[in-house]
Amino acid sequence: MQSPGKSLKEALLCAQAEERLTVGVYESAKIMTDDPDSVSFCVLATDHEFDIALQIHFTLIQSFCFDNDISIVRVSDMQHLAEIVGDKAEQLEDAHCVLITNPAEGSWEDPALAKLHLFCEESRSLNDWVPEISLPGR
Repeated sequence: MQSPGKSLKEALLCAQAEERLTVGVYESAKIMTDDPDSVSFCVLATDHEFDIALQIHFTLIQSFCFDNDISIVRVSDMQHLAEIVGDKAEQLEDAHCVLITNPAEGSWEDPALAKLHLFCEESRSLNDWVPEISLPGR
């Protein structure tokens, strides 16, 4: 199996091409509140600054993902994640949370996303509820 980081990057790029990405803490919270069944995967990204408000948001998002069976991972390089998913200046500033929504009904499922779901399931079986993934080099 390829590395989870490579699968994550592929899944993000595929979802971006299909316009199934939501970038930003508040934008993600709105999608999860309005239509939680549409969310397939959640990525939380930290940077070097510790922000208590952001940690509170992360705790709430994690809880929501657990309650709604949404796979979730953490990455430690928010800047790199922003470079992968951001196409607007505001997305580069708030890439702390990125959601991948489900593909359209009857469309082809992304194999990279399927590998990520399996990785998260295996991590949960080892009591690692929010596994950390390293994105591949730039």
